[in-house]
Amino acid sequence: MECLNKKLDQIFNNFTFITPWLLRLSLGVSFIFHGYGKFPLPPQKLIDYFGFSETLASFVAISELTAGVLLILGGFIKSHLGSLITRFGATLIVIIMTVALGLAHRDWFITPKLFMSEQIFLLIVGLYFLIRGNK
Repeated sequence: MECLNKKLDQIFNNFTFITPWLLRLSLGVSFIFHGYGKFPLPPQKLIDYFGFSETLASFVAISELTAGVLLILGGFIKSHLGSLITRFGATLIVIIMTVALGLAHRDWFITPKLFMSEQIFLLIVGLYFLIRGNK
């Protein structure tokens, strides 16, 4: 068993550099699609479902799209600025997901339904990039 694990380490250690990118790209693209799906502005579904104003509903859509773009863009910038951009995008994601869980899914708190949904994972991966930045 240990021999198999060492062999797998030899194979996969060459690919560890892409693991943050797999998370970054999937989360970023997800938020780009979530935000873009609310266009044209104002997103009537948010206005009807949550009673948001046109301005707030448009802000949510733009924030989702922006968060995804910033998260991906931040990974390409290798200085402290890239890490700040990543963290800013991640902050938007964490705020959006916390509010979404609180408004739309407050009955899910610490239930199997929460942990079987994509929302908790979007929040957790957002927290990962907020904490780690580009490290």
